[in-house]
Amino acid sequence: MNKIIRIMLIEDNSEYRDVIRLALEQEPGVQLMSHFGTAEIALRTLQQAADEEHPELILLDLRLPGMDGIAAIPVIREAAPETKIIVLSQSDREQDVLHAISLGAAGYLVKSATLDEITESIASVINGGAPLDKSVAKYLVNALQPKPSQAEEQSLLSEREFEIMKLLSEGLVKKEIAATLGIGYSTVDTHVAHIYRKLEVSNAPSAVDQAHRLGLFSN
Repeated sequence: MNKIIRIMLIEDNSEYRDVIRLALEQEPGVQLMSHFGTAEIALRTLQQAADEEHPELILLDLRLPGMDGIAAIPVIREAAPETKIIVLSQSDREQDVLHAISLGAAGYLVKSATLDEITESIASVINGGAPLDKSVAKYLVNALQPKPSQAEEQSLLSEREFEIMKLLSEGLVKKEIAATLGIGYSTVDTHVAHIYRKLEVSNAPSAVDQAHRLGLFSN
């Protein structure tokens, strides 16, 4: 690190807070300027300080007494818009990761991260990066994947298969579908087998449920 990075730590676990504090004190490129056990006290400090006194980066836990870390992110960004936030949490839940990033967290680490990984992530964020713990990066990758359009989803099934799928969704059994469409039972049976294979299910209720999940019946 080429410059001294001023850091604020918001962490209610005193033992873990001391571990991070001691580690950062040994890191020549950073200065732990303050540490707090609640988001409310940290926010009061930010709101009362001049802009030039704000830290460059905040390490923020999510599970905090009172205001939790997720709720604190937008308030921190309003009070100190130039300050970067890295979530440092025990939680590796997809909902927490995506929510924190969507609210403006610059990075997300779980507490199993090594001290080297934490300091490297600090440097990365200051230089414009967005570090993510390996265990949670998959959530963001999946969220960024383009979702198939309805036309693309419907193209999973042929026109006849889609017609049969709609009749299955109406509760008709194969014999009734054959009579409704004026085709043989064995033909319906073959089409249904193809539908199950394409939707990766093994029975009609599961096929109907999967079709709804994929939006096949959407207008």
